[in-house]
Amino acid sequence: MKVGVPKETAEGETRVALVPDSVSKLTAAKLEVLIETGAGVQSGYVDAAYVEKGAMVAPSAADLYAGSDVILKVRPPSPSEAEGLREGTALISFLYPTLNLDAVRAVAARKATAFAMELMPRISRAQPMDALSSQATAAGYKAVILAAESLPKFFPMLMTAAGTISPARVFVIGAGVAGLQAIATARRLGAVVEAYDVRPVVKEQIESLGAKFVQMDVQAKDAQDAGGYAKAQSEEFYRNQQAFLAKQARSADVVITTALIPGRRAPVLITAEAVQGMRPGSVIVDLAAEQQGNCELTEPGRTVVKHGVVIHAPLNLPASLAPHASQMYSRNIQSYLLQLVKDGRLNVNLADEMVKGPLVIHEGRVVHEPTLKALGPGGGTV
Repeated sequence: MKVGVPKETAEGETRVALVPDSVSKLTAAKLEVLIETGAGVQSGYVDAAYVEKGAMVAPSAADLYAGSDVILKVRPPSPSEAEGLREGTALISFLYPTLNLDAVRAVAARKATAFAMELMPRISRAQPMDALSSQATAAGYKAVILAAESLPKFFPMLMTAAGTISPARVFVIGAGVAGLQAIATARRLGAVVEAYDVRPVVKEQIESLGAKFVQMDVQAKDAQDAGGYAKAQSEEFYRNQQAFLAKQARSADVVITTALIPGRRAPVLITAEAVQGMRPGSVIVDLAAEQQGNCELTEPGRTVVKHGVVIHAPLNLPASLAPHASQMYSRNIQSYLLQLVKDGRLNVNLADEMVKGPLVIHEGRVVHEPTLKALGPGGGTV
């Protein structure tokens, strides 16, 4: 079975789905690896490094797609990329299928099978394949570095002959993987860190990193779903939450927001009024920008200044750390592919939740319920 790794074509995407160290793991499992020439260059991995580990280099994307049984990608394929799939091919990638319906239709038209890495179930045996967590680690780290570069203050406390400089105050909203990594990084840089999450269960994790957990008087009901994600709450709860977070933001130099609800617009947690109440020169880094943002004044993909506050809304922070982000993603996708392969062939065992959970399209038929609903009547087959 031949595994193909194309060069990513999405604007600004510098990651690659497979790094050279993973090639040897796949070839040891009797898989052949094809890499499109130049696919890893922007992540710091040249063609020769892949060849040294046992891969073959395809001179073009067309050659790679024509010669591959399984395609490994980072970003969802464009409709034109999907149309290049050989009939019956399998695709493993981030897909976000309900947001990429044209690509779903194109993949289904090729009678292909597609797995979405973001749909990996959060169970213990799937941890090595948890690509959302690995990329959130990169995003949480880089968010703090971005904030530190923008903040016109020192992060750590300094004791100098000219007096003592107080440390920066960082407020992190959301204590998932990205939020926890942001807390850890801000603490390493010497900031005083406070954090909030709608899920009280994360209090111990926040405090273990040296941050203070701040808590509303009114708690959310059923704050966490079975997958460990925050659940949507009532409008009244959100109004109380916004008032509480506005008060916390007023005393912060940096606010980092990471709150997401799968399949829905990110909740607005920092209102325009809250931004106006922050100190001039303060910084917000909105990691929920890809889902319209946690800050009311966020402009996805742009950095703006509102009421003297710098608001960063990056759309793909992991790509700014391409070598390590690719390395982590490659290990995720390598682990998953080896889980799927039996005796050198792809084994789609629908009784296994690690197969069924990420499976969006099976041999041309859409099987992911939310995607079926988004496609509408008759959209499950092409």
